[in-house]
Amino acid sequence: MKIITGTAKGMNLETLEGEKTRPTSQRVKEAVFSMLQFDIEGTLVLDLFAGSGQMGLEALSRGAKKATFSDVSRDATDIVIKNAKKAKLFDKCRISTCDYKQMLQGIANKEKYDIVFIDPPYQDGIIADALNRLYQGNALNENAFVICESGKEDIFEGNEELKSKFIIQKQSRYSISYITVLRPNGEVL
Repeated sequence: MKIITGTAKGMNLETLEGEKTRPTSQRVKEAVFSMLQFDIEGTLVLDLFAGSGQMGLEALSRGAKKATFSDVSRDATDIVIKNAKKAKLFDKCRISTCDYKQMLQGIANKEKYDIVFIDPPYQDGIIADALNRLYQGNALNENAFVICESGKEDIFEGNEELKSKFIIQKQSRYSISYITVLRPNGEVL
């Protein structure tokens, strides 16, 4: 796993051993960043379920201003710290070891992000809850991108009210993964 382009281009990232963390494939990462390439410069990024931190670090390498990384696993956040230092991007990072609920509660009505990566373990089915907390906590800038990686097509879990709060800009399938790019509807933001 490598940083694709930018200031840390070609840098190999460390990942967690074992099967608890499933890194985003290089193909999926390339697809996501080709969609975002003209919208990254100067942004504030939130990488929930950060794992190795590859998505947030790729954004920083491409010109994002700051990135916040959150993962419930201390081993994961230790890897994010190592990778951020190795990429010489650590000074642009805030790294927290906590679950997504604590993170989103902590930033509610205080911080707003331009790009949010949500990539939890597929079997947990928690993307809808994370989206609801992001929205209710007013944590998205008006033109934000929310990139969700999931194991199923309906990331809203049938919640039509929640779905109405977002515009699905794009959804693609890559093997067993669905990538859904959302924008806030803008009605409350």
